Amino acid sequence: MTEDDSAGRHTRPARTDDATVRALGLLSEALETTVRARGRLYDFHQLTGTADRTVGEAVRALREAGHGDQADLVARDVQGADVLPGMWTFQIVEAYDDGYHRRFVEVERIVREALAGGRNHIAEAEMKQRRETH
Repeated sequence: MTEDDSAGRHTRPARTDDATVRALGLLSEALETTVRARGRLYDFHQLTGTADRTVGEAVRALREAGHGDQADLVARDVQGADVLPGMWTFQIVEAYDDGYHRRFVEVERIVREALAGGRNHIAEAEMKQRRETH
């Protein structure tokens, strides 16, 4: 065991073959990609919220400039509008978090428990050992 693996949390369990370690590594990689996608959803949520606040400023500026009809159009059709039918961005984020992402996290944990005693990043730890300069 290496210093950073003193608890054995990245050590391959006995009788765990290369194909299983590879499959678990791919599942972990896929889960990590969903974490990145989740971050993009939060970016989308915050950027859309910022745009909506700026739209509010544009509506006020249009009114101050004497363009009430255009201000009304923007306020009615854009400001505070649903980004998907019936949904604001926070609802999209919540649906992803509470549905797909939570389910994926749980399934990955169950598979890892069944095949590797809950140990994670076995493939990466073994790669580190192979590639590290000693």
